[in-house]
Amino acid sequence: MSEFLSGRARAIKPYTPGEQNRGRSFIRLNTNESPFPPPNSVTDAIAETSARLNVYSDPEARELRRAIADYHGVAPDCVTVGNGSDETLAFIVASFAGERGIAAADVTYSFYKTTASFFGVPYEEVRVRDDFSLDAEKFHALDKLVMLANPNAPTGLSVSNEAISRVAETNPDSVVVVDEAYADFAGFTAVPLTARHGNLIVVRTFSKSRFLAGARLGYSVSCPELAADLERVRFAWNPYNVNAMTQAAGIAALSEDAYYRPRWREIANSRGYTKRELRRLGFFVTDSDANFVFCRRDETPSAALYAKLREAGILVRLLPGERTGGFLRITIGAQGEAETLIGILEKICGGGL
Repeated sequence: MSEFLSGRARAIKPYTPGEQNRGRSFIRLNTNESPFPPPNSVTDAIAETSARLNVYSDPEARELRRAIADYHGVAPDCVTVGNGSDETLAFIVASFAGERGIAAADVTYSFYKTTASFFGVPYEEVRVRDDFSLDAEKFHALDKLVMLANPNAPTGLSVSNEAISRVAETNPDSVVVVDEAYADFAGFTAVPLTARHGNLIVVRTFSKSRFLAGARLGYSVSCPELAADLERVRFAWNPYNVNAMTQAAGIAALSEDAYYRPRWREIANSRGYTKRELRRLGFFVTDSDANFVFCRRDETPSAALYAKLREAGILVRLLPGERTGGFLRITIGAQGEAETLIGILEKICGGGL
């Protein structure tokens, strides 16, 4: 750090992404990326838009917001967009956290805590159960900005829409956020609840289930009043936050469910296979609804598993933390990638590698 860095910036604990090793051909099961490319219509839309890069993107993202709204059956003024869902989450914290701060699970997406640090707002961790499931009742009447990842990361565990609705009802003076980065792999969404609860925001991303991690596109759905608040902050932050090519990609992707849904099913089938096989090999595995699994094998140190897998050409995520240390988060890839993973783990666990 330089001598010029402010005290507040020194106090920030940056988010640590998964390893981005590009110098070798790895099977990348550490960043929850899709094993599939987006459909041709999406890449065609990007190519067509790239010929007009001399012109600014639409700061209001009107066509994209209309497409998102049509997809979810809401009005366009219920939607706001971001440069990935992380930026959308940052807008939410900037808009609604205030002095009361944020409440989130103690085992959840670490970016929530990072964002709280960035904005200098209090952050309360609410303990999940010993089996890592979320006790939604602990989020009742907290009078803070509530952040719930559903399915949760890194565990992949979910709570019901009924439980989410009750959290919103018992926090009438606070905003409740449901981060649905992985919800398409679980087959549910809380978006319909936003018509009932004026304090509820649902955040989603194109990175995971729309196979557009490199495009950086996220959005939120809420009542129009909350969306207007977020737009106010967005225009103060960066009104051109979503570039023209990404807007075009998002619009095209939303019309391609016939392409995406069979691949979501393939990932779900691969997830089921991976969970079964890991348990057969003696792993504890949560019942993940996402495109990853959260697991540990007590007989084998996870650091050793991570190193052996890396030597064999597979990257997984070795998790830190008091409660998650010793766990691996493994992205669910295509079936062939899952079979390769299990084959190597069989050798490792059997002492053959």
